[in-house]
Amino acid sequence: MTARNEQLDEILGSVCDGKLGRALVAMENYLFTYPHPSRQDEYNSIKENYRLMVDYWRNGYDDPQRQELYQRLLQQMYVLTASLAVRYSIRNTSYWMSVYQRSRAARQNWALTAVRKDLEDFVSELAMTELVPEDQRQERQRALYRSHQMLASNLFDYIWTSRQWSEAVADAFRGILLSPTIDSADQQLIVSAITLSLLNMFDINKFMVLVDVYRQSTDIAVAQRALVGWALGTDSRVGEVYPELVETLKSLMADDTCCRDVIELQIQLVYCLQAEEDSKKIRDEVIPELIKNNRQFRFTRDGGLEEMEEDPMEDILHPEEAEQRMEKLEKTMNEMVDMQKAGSDIYYSGFSQIKRFPFFHNASNWLVPYYRQHPDLDAAIRDPRCARILTTLLKNSPFCDSDTYSFALALAATFDKYPPSVLAMFERGEATLLGEMPVPEEWEKPAFLRRKYLQDLFRFFKLFSQRSVFASPFEKQNDIQKAKFVMQPLFRQTVLVDDFTDLGSFFSKHKSYNDALRLLSCVPEKSRDMRFYLLSASVLQQKNVTSFEGILAAECYRKVLKEDPQNKRALKGYARILFNEHDYSGALDLYERLLETDGSREGYLLNKAVCLSNLDCYEEALKILFKINYENPDNIVACRVLAWTLLGCGKSEQAARYYDQLLAEAQPEGEDLLNYGLCKWLQGDIAGAADLIRQYAADCPREFNAEQLFGSAEGRLLRKHGISDIEIRMMTDLLG
Repeated sequence: MTARNEQLDEILGSVCDGKLGRALVAMENYLFTYPHPSRQDEYNSIKENYRLMVDYWRNGYDDPQRQELYQRLLQQMYVLTASLAVRYSIRNTSYWMSVYQRSRAARQNWALTAVRKDLEDFVSELAMTELVPEDQRQERQRALYRSHQMLASNLFDYIWTSRQWSEAVADAFRGILLSPTIDSADQQLIVSAITLSLLNMFDINKFMVLVDVYRQSTDIAVAQRALVGWALGTDSRVGEVYPELVETLKSLMADDTCCRDVIELQIQLVYCLQAEEDSKKIRDEVIPELIKNNRQFRFTRDGGLEEMEEDPMEDILHPEEAEQRMEKLEKTMNEMVDMQKAGSDIYYSGFSQIKRFPFFHNASNWLVPYYRQHPDLDAAIRDPRCARILTTLLKNSPFCDSDTYSFALALAATFDKYPPSVLAMFERGEATLLGEMPVPEEWEKPAFLRRKYLQDLFRFFKLFSQRSVFASPFEKQNDIQKAKFVMQPLFRQTVLVDDFTDLGSFFSKHKSYNDALRLLSCVPEKSRDMRFYLLSASVLQQKNVTSFEGILAAECYRKVLKEDPQNKRALKGYARILFNEHDYSGALDLYERLLETDGSREGYLLNKAVCLSNLDCYEEALKILFKINYENPDNIVACRVLAWTLLGCGKSEQAARYYDQLLAEAQPEGEDLLNYGLCKWLQGDIAGAADLIRQYAADCPREFNAEQLFGSAEGRLLRKHGISDIEIRMMTDLLG
């Protein structure tokens, strides 16, 4: 767990609230408790400048630069506090300390000009190996990759453990990330390191580097990683400190391509958040079906795979079973493919089990793009045939980079345990990986590259052994979940709000109703069309928490019906609200309007009958209900409503026949038992009534209170048909 200092957190809170004076007082106390000679002068400078500013103001002088100066001092205070917070985490978290010290001891010269030269030299030296004699080339390339991997890994650790950047440092990294002479894999890894650092502590210069790389890089993979970085790294809490953050986001969202990328990114992140839920479905439902219906191979005790011999009598005795197994197998595999197409991370469950190789002890290896020459992979795969098979299997691989490394390492570890027939099948390319293979034109598309990278990030934050020292965007921290970045208040100040109806619809489909409502509440008035109001009403009804939400939903439906009086969704939704509010007359009017356009709809007829019954229009209701029951005697709902309506108009003997039918043919609902008990009571069977009401009480989800029950609609029904208050009191006593 990353060590945090409460004093520094409070100071950061004051700075983010724009309260510089309070932050200065608190910082003085902190520096007294934890002296930092190297930072004391920085603090003294801010304090003195603020004192002069206050004195100038107090003496009545007008300073046109006052706002600008205050903002600059606030930013300096933020940089000081954030750097001290990172330093505190390094000093008080063993993993941070070990990584910080190791990466800085790894080389003497961490000047970024020297780092850039080393990165560029690797590309040129690797190209030069093509001129080396073939018998020496491979070993020379291996040596280059080994030394370069050490540099890349140390640079990754150097960046994510860094404190606040100066503009000069930011410019140097900007140049590295936009240079065409540096390998794309290195640039992608650097972007990931900046992202981790930004998530741990917001840094305006790191943020702006990622924004500029997203805008300017011609390498799609680098640009998309940068997009993910600045989107997840956006922190609305620092909006008061850095007003330029708002302007930057406004400028980004004004670009249609960026807006589309941001919306797609948010949708992909929601699918990432569902990975564990999808994994449970795959583990509990899909995999057992695959195993049950695939009898060609079986796993041995030592982790190998062997081919099973076919039973020659099977086709004779059960000729249809093989075909049925194949159909089920194909159906199960198609289900997984459909989940993958929709955006689900279908491989997370399986690959999460094989992340224990030493390769994954290094944080950078979780986020480095896959390349076959990675020294750790090269050392594991020495068999030339294994290397060939791996290349064949991973052609057009649907895996993210982290899973590709897992697959390669697992294959190398178990290669000698596969039967020859399986290896031959692999080598011929007859075996395919489960899931949908990307077609060549999809490989370099932003959405595909972004999805793979998000899956890498998700695995890192969920499975890396030292994940607790990183601020995960997939977990809530201070009531903020960075993976749902469009919820950040800063995005509400951009034109992205015009797309919040679409995003709200997506969140609603994924049952995130609170998030959907938060987005919909930000849609500007000019963008609120009928679709907006229908969606808002639907989400409010799904939440179904307070009557106030019902009022809001009703208002939304009324606005739709004002524009389109026959809108079915609005009529149905509004009718349901009125019914729940016991406005049966209003609901009846709406159901009749629905029946004008669809007179044969059984559901509308039933709802109309229920409204009529509650309005004591029993005869009219019974005409509808008898007709439905005659035409569809298996309709349990119609039978239930018919029984209740007969009971309501005092025809208890007829009602009893339908209740007998309900309890005999269907799983009785609690209300059936209660209503049948009332029916028995009206027939004079007091003991039978008490038994049924006791059964209802035993199954009642809430605490049963007979006195309260008979004080409501049930009591009114009983009194209406001659049951006295004394009898009701005696039944209350009988039920205990």
